[in-house]
Amino acid sequence: MTGDAADALTIDDEVLEHARELRDDLARFLSEYRFGMREIETKMLILREDFEHTHAYNPIENVSCRLKTPDSILAKVMRKGIEPDFESIREEITDIAGVRVTCSFVSDVYRLFELLAGQDDVTVLEVKDYIAQPKPNGYKSLHAIVEVPVFLSTGTVRVPVEVQFRTIAMDFWASLEHKIYYKYERQVPRRLTDSLRDAAYTAAELDERMERIHREIHGATPEPVRPLRALEGGGEQVA
Repeated sequence: MTGDAADALTIDDEVLEHARELRDDLARFLSEYRFGMREIETKMLILREDFEHTHAYNPIENVSCRLKTPDSILAKVMRKGIEPDFESIREEITDIAGVRVTCSFVSDVYRLFELLAGQDDVTVLEVKDYIAQPKPNGYKSLHAIVEVPVFLSTGTVRVPVEVQFRTIAMDFWASLEHKIYYKYERQVPRRLTDSLRDAAYTAAELDERMERIHREIHGATPEPVRPLRALEGGGEQVA
């Protein structure tokens, strides 16, 4: 083997070793968010089971989780001009881990948020109430960034998790809107955006009507704590 070939092989080995280290670091980094996501998922599933046994009523229709892919994280890093290191990403991107809680009624959304926010090991960092103030396109949901401790063999880390609470009607609308925007690569014709906005109003009206029927059958329930009140001890309310 010539000297040049040996040098090239050494460089390739160094690059390969660096790539392996980066891969392992990324896996450890994402595992913290995966564990934090599972912590929130478990909390919501416990609440669902408790409601079924204690109140003979289940306010949670579905709980789903998602973890951003490395490509998705990188795209956000580039879009927001974040330094491409793990510490900067940890500080600037708070929705790497996400949990979506689909509820039966709007009152359930706020009630479940209150119950989650009131747990001793949960810190609410930020709330965006798109139910009280929908987005211009009609989107409705309650978004909360919460922080939970994850207990690892190397110590405890606090992990931010985005939790989205929405009703079945809101979830159906958001799913359809996402598919349309994906199909048209975000260049959706005006007639469709207008139709989507009208559909959002219809979905909101359906939520209100179903809530009234629910209250007629089961009686009025105590008014749930709104996010701003739940944050009196800290955190930030963002409309």
